Amino acid sequence: VERLRDIEAEDLLGRAPVELDEAGIAQTLGGKTVMITGAGGSIGSELCRQVARFRPARLVLYEQSEFNLYTIEQELNESFPGLPLARLIGDVKDLPHLRQAFAAWRPQVVFHAAAYKHVPLMEFENAAAALRNNTLGTYHAALAAAEAGAERFVLISTDKAVNPTNVMGASKGAAEMV
Repeated sequence: VERLRDIEAEDLLGRAPVELDEAGIAQTLGGKTVMITGAGGSIGSELCRQVARFRPARLVLYEQSEFNLYTIEQELNESFPGLPLARLIGDVKDLPHLRQAFAAWRPQVVFHAAAYKHVPLMEFENAAAALRNNTLGTYHAALAAAEAGAERFVLISTDKAVNPTNVMGASKGAAEMV
């Protein structure tokens, strides 16, 4: 028993931990307008929390689900009360609306997290939906960001895009090519 010790996260990683360049991130995000697509999803909402820490001038939340948008908005208002938010219901497959949103808010940094990601659900009956959302939606978001003059566009992808064995992975691999 005396040889037992607490388990550290590094013990489970199987690699050296990544040290973030907090100063570089602060310089990239601080005082800028940042847009996050899929802002209410599991990955998008965590991005919102992390980005908010670096005090952007404004955080533009772009989300298809009203409930998810409301949930992350409430959390951000409580945790970061002075942070200006733009809360937009939208679908990345709707290029005219995306163009309108990008033109109105002119984000300098875009994190594109809007995606379908549940592998079994995206096979067979929903394969076309995965391709439309993950690939075409990424194309639309990247196009609207470029047209609006965004400085940075960051695609949130997955390891399943490397040598994909399923529709979801293939759709994300195609999104990376976009």
